[in-house]
Amino acid sequence: MSTFQNTTASSIIFLLTGVPGLEAFHTWISIPFCFLYATALSGNSLILFTIITQPSLHEPMYYFLSMLSTTDLGLSISTLVTMLGIFWFNAREISFNACLSQMFFIQLFTVMESSVLLAMAYDRYVAISNPLRYASVLTDLKIVVIGVAIITRGTLIQTPLAVLLKRLSFCSSHVLRHSYCFHPDIMKLSCTDTRINSAVGLTALISTAGVDSVFIILSYVLIIRTILSIASPEERKKAFSTCISHIGAVAVFYIPLLSLSFVHRFGRQAPPYVHTLIANAYLLIPPVMNPIIYSVKTKQIRKAVLSLSFVHRFGRRAPPYVHTLIANAYLLMPPVMNPIIYSVKTKQIRKAVLNILHSSMRKI
Repeated sequence: MSTFQNTTASSIIFLLTGVPGLEAFHTWISIPFCFLYATALSGNSLILFTIITQPSLHEPMYYFLSMLSTTDLGLSISTLVTMLGIFWFNAREISFNACLSQMFFIQLFTVMESSVLLAMAYDRYVAISNPLRYASVLTDLKIVVIGVAIITRGTLIQTPLAVLLKRLSFCSSHVLRHSYCFHPDIMKLSCTDTRINSAVGLTALISTAGVDSVFIILSYVLIIRTILSIASPEERKKAFSTCISHIGAVAVFYIPLLSLSFVHRFGRQAPPYVHTLIANAYLLIPPVMNPIIYSVKTKQIRKAVLSLSFVHRFGRRAPPYVHTLIANAYLLMPPVMNPIIYSVKTKQIRKAVLNILHSSMRKI
């Protein structure tokens, strides 16, 4: 039996993994990840700043949107240091306690995001089914209570997972499969029985994302039933349009989650970097896409962002569509154009991308 089993948890050092098989290209791979992080941090910060500074947005829907942006910021910051540390400095080592803390906060913010999406679904149901009582149902006090309940729920669910990992012993292999600490990865390195950990982890997943997804679907069944009962086609269209942004946010949260689960279960023959890239996308896509979705699809957010912009202050005579197009371009152009610019103008990146594509085609 390995001597590592007798070491204290605080003395264990884990090794994180970048993109397996593509270590030589880590510096170049870091470039799109940098832009994704910059987009996530700046986009969500802008949404938060806009909601805080614009009194017209001090409504239940935008309070929930500020909660979503806060969880996205937390999720991005939780993985930023280790992921870019690996790509830039090959800093793979992480202590057990630091790993446990990162795992806790990643899963806490993930659970909180799922809970916020459920609260937003309830918000849309109340707004559409009973608009006259919307303000009296979702008062400021109730929104504060919901926010506290979201944080408490995530903390109570995630704490047992962290505590149970402390009791495990670990063998000689301390290499994790991702660039951040992931609960199943840590369990797989243990020499001791992890059935309790697996059961608690599965229970946590079902009681959060599983339950939340069911209630979100139920909310939209009731929303659709209410919309179909509206006589005017124009009013039906207007009512449904208020849900588009939330549907997009739900999609960018659950589709990567389902893709990650599908690849782990049925994609064992896929190259290792496919698992890694999907796992990274699972944590990066929601924080990147949510600000874009809400800025493009929510008229009030677009107007509020424009009120802070140069065009709005000095181009008031310009047609309204100019303001809208510039606001959309402000959020969409950098993440779209930067990878294209660097791929076209940087010889090393072109070669790296072509090598990856050629190697993938050969394996297929």
